[in-house]
Amino acid sequence: MPAKGKHRRPKYRSRTRGFIVATTGGAALALPLVGATTAQAAPVAQSVVAEKAVAPAAVASAAQVVAKKAAVTYSVVAGDSLYKIAVDHSLDGGWKQLYKDNRKAVGDDPALIRPGLKLTIGAKAEAKEKPAPKKADRAAETERADRSERKSAPAVKAATETTKKAATAPKPVAYANNLDGWIKESLAIMAQHGIPGSYEGIHRNIMRESSGNPLAINNWDINAINGTPSKGLLQVIQPTFDAYHVPGTSYDLYDPVANITAACNYAADRYGSIDNVNGPY
Repeated sequence: MPAKGKHRRPKYRSRTRGFIVATTGGAALALPLVGATTAQAAPVAQSVVAEKAVAPAAVASAAQVVAKKAAVTYSVVAGDSLYKIAVDHSLDGGWKQLYKDNRKAVGDDPALIRPGLKLTIGAKAEAKEKPAPKKADRAAETERADRSERKSAPAVKAATETTKKAATAPKPVAYANNLDGWIKESLAIMAQHGIPGSYEGIHRNIMRESSGNPLAINNWDINAINGTPSKGLLQVIQPTFDAYHVPGTSYDLYDPVANITAACNYAADRYGSIDNVNGPY
């Protein structure tokens, strides 16, 4: 019999080899498993479990950041201030940004906010208040308005003066085409040229010289013998008519108004006025 224990083949502990698959997200890790029952496997398993736990936490943290950046509506409560609200919500830009985004709702004084006021936090309010013009812009606009008014003032004044003149200008007088109308029209022209005379003086001399006939002619006196007969209402010869013709009247010796005014102009020069003529002149 062989001796006990001396030549016996030593027994070795069998080792089981295999692989464990751990997943982190979508990637698969093949880890060798040596002696799965030994303590060496514990750290690997713990790291896998820890990594699985960290991933959802990171995703949750990112979601919270996104949520913080999203616009929310906040209702003011007693004791609130824009500064406190901005700090509580970690708002970028602080209370100034919060006031800027809610300027229309808050008003001109950022220190006055009342309970119940709705504020938009994290995004600009939809309605924006139109910025007030700067002082320099207001001054320039006022200057432009004044300049425009000054330019238009002369035109307005000219139009006003024209309207006044049109309103006050005397309407043209329509004179009758008879002895009365001829005398009155002659007197109006004589007044413009400073020629004296009256209705009575003119009428009296006309009735003696022509009896009111504007086509009357004297073909028998000395003037006719000399080739310059007396003509018209006041029996004026052509040379006298030409010398005392009044501007604005006809050059026709037989024209009643031209005849009267020329005769009165001559009488004023020689006798002082037609009123002073009581016979042949």
